[in-house]
Amino acid sequence: MSRVEILQEMQLVIQEQLDREDIVLTEATKLNDLGVDSIELMEFIINLEDEFPLEISDNTIDHMDKVSDLLDYLSEQLNNK
Repeated sequence: MSRVEILQEMQLVIQEQLDREDIVLTEATKLNDLGVDSIELMEFIINLEDEFPLEISDNTIDHMDKVSDLLDYLSEQLNNK
């Protein structure tokens, strides 16, 4: 799966979760700028785990600042399966 495809899926997940089609993710988007609180962010991660059958540890998330960090992780995990 390409980075572009993963990013598109991530965007669909957050748009559906928040019921907001106006959210546009880029690699430079900061996770804190998504307009979600910590619980909603964890729901986003859980939804991503469901969308891409893999597990993302809390420790991994704690070291992520931008969408590109999450994208790097997902891309690596999905392409190493």
